[in-house]
Amino acid sequence: QVQLVESGGGLVQAGGSLKLSCAPSGSIFSALFMGWYRQAPGKQREVVAGITSGGTTNYVDSVKGRFTISRDNAKNTWYLQMNSLKAEDTAVYYCNLLTSKGWVRTDYWGQGTQVTVSS
Repeated sequence: QVQLVESGGGLVQAGGSLKLSCAPSGSIFSALFMGWYRQAPGKQREVVAGITSGGTTNYVDSVKGRFTISRDNAKNTWYLQMNSLKAEDTAVYYCNLLTSKGWVRTDYWGQGTQVTVSS
């Protein structure tokens, strides 16, 4: 079974940068959507950024201008570049992949990577 492998989390000071990456462990069918979510302690998981198969990107308002989602189609890998990090960005970040095969949609999730921003 395909799993998503994340990397890149860690501890950083406010104002610093981190880059997360996510890649499937095996072959996947047509990718419809690649995204990043996060969940802070005591809060619900929220979408942070997403990129469609057509290359359209979207961001939650709180990260616009600071985070950039991108993908490398040849490597089936996507990234989240996080700049100007704030304490409120502290959370576990999860990558997400939605694929299609015919009419069947499959949703994959990464294991989560901790991002901690110290103020």
